[in-house]
Amino acid sequence: MRVVVVEDDDDVGDALVEVLSEQGFEVDRKSRGADLLLTHRNYDAVILDLGLPDADGLQVLRQLREVSTIPVLILTARDDERTIVRGLRGGADDYLVKPPRIGELVARLELATKRSATMSGPALTEVVTGDVRVDLVTREVVAGGVVVVLTQKEFDLVEALVERPGAAMSREYLMDRVWGDAFMAVSRSLDVHISTLRAKIGRPGLITTIRGFGYRWGI
Repeated sequence: MRVVVVEDDDDVGDALVEVLSEQGFEVDRKSRGADLLLTHRNYDAVILDLGLPDADGLQVLRQLREVSTIPVLILTARDDERTIVRGLRGGADDYLVKPPRIGELVARLELATKRSATMSGPALTEVVTGDVRVDLVTREVVAGGVVVVLTQKEFDLVEALVERPGAAMSREYLMDRVWGDAFMAVSRSLDVHISTLRAKIGRPGLITTIRGFGYRWGI
């Protein structure tokens, strides 16, 4: 399991990396919330401190939940009930107060990841919408029996959109999936790629704009 520890205190962070590595985890450490938001897709779980130098951990959690369901275990010195409730309601899978008991930390981490794996279900291999077929294994789109030639980024975008056909996908989620940065200042790349996809596939209405939110694949 690949775990990222987001902790700005060197002593605490290094100690967590050491003990979790001894327990068989593959562990990296980040000291800023922004680093987590840019790299979370490389990991299976997050251990998140709330006192970060660039942003409050609860804010980082909210931003992360806009783009990812990765298991998050908050580990912090804050032990007041209000913060605990805010953390759990904000999307954390669990909440522990420092200093943690290592056995309990490992058990809660394993439980959160197992729960996440159970909820995710089997991976899609093909999505068919009308006469448009998306093969997620061969990375091929066929419209009306004709193969649509797409760039890597264009197919990455299709892949993200068809994860949940008919559901609205936020701009932040799509930018995170395709460009690795949900909060980049300039997001015109997404709009340009959507426009190109619509032209190449040639099926008006297949990709719908959800004003102020994002895009949807299918009806």
